[in-house]
Amino acid sequence: MPAVCIDRAEVERVVREVLRARAPAPAAAPKLVVNISARHVHLTDEHVEALFGAGHKLTPMRPLYQDGFYAAEETVMVVGPRRRMLPAVRVLGPTRPHSQVELAFTDGISLGIDLPVRPSGKIAGTPGCVLVGPRGVVELKEGVIRAERHVHMNFEHAAWYGVKNGDRMSLLVESSCTVVFKDLLVRADATSKLEVHLDTDEGNACDLEHAVRCDLLRQ
Repeated sequence: MPAVCIDRAEVERVVREVLRARAPAPAAAPKLVVNISARHVHLTDEHVEALFGAGHKLTPMRPLYQDGFYAAEETVMVVGPRRRMLPAVRVLGPTRPHSQVELAFTDGISLGIDLPVRPSGKIAGTPGCVLVGPRGVVELKEGVIRAERHVHMNFEHAAWYGVKNGDRMSLLVESSCTVVFKDLLVRADATSKLEVHLDTDEGNACDLEHAVRCDLLRQ
């Protein structure tokens, strides 16, 4: 009897479709929030103490849209090549395993850093900078990026849109400067709220402040 050749990719596709059909999905379109993620810094516990003093802990100033995350009272100066600097860059909490600086394209020009576009946390081989706090200085060997635009969602949202973690979507922003942003990275997990993050340059380009409509589209 001849051997049967199984196409693994086709099997995985069928399984995804079955699971998607069984997964509970919202009856109506979920509420979409689009926010501008301004320049900010994520720090390790070690770097918090180096910049703000021994035993220092980040002080929450206001909660962010995603539960458990916050803008801290603390800020740092970011120094690039040839002593170019950005003063008072906000620190976001909670702390992370690796420190990271997220900037917009024009911030990189100001600092003299050619920013690579990376998903948050993917910092291997990226440029570094110097962080200056009230109690000390930290030199980052890597970790300065332009975070690629992305959308947070939970698994029910993903089922409603017919996507999964790691897929790509487009975002239509209808405004005085209507724009379609392509290749948003889908970051799906069990608990996230539905939220798109654009950087400052992207938000200004589409006049997000005066947008009358924002829609997520499958690619």
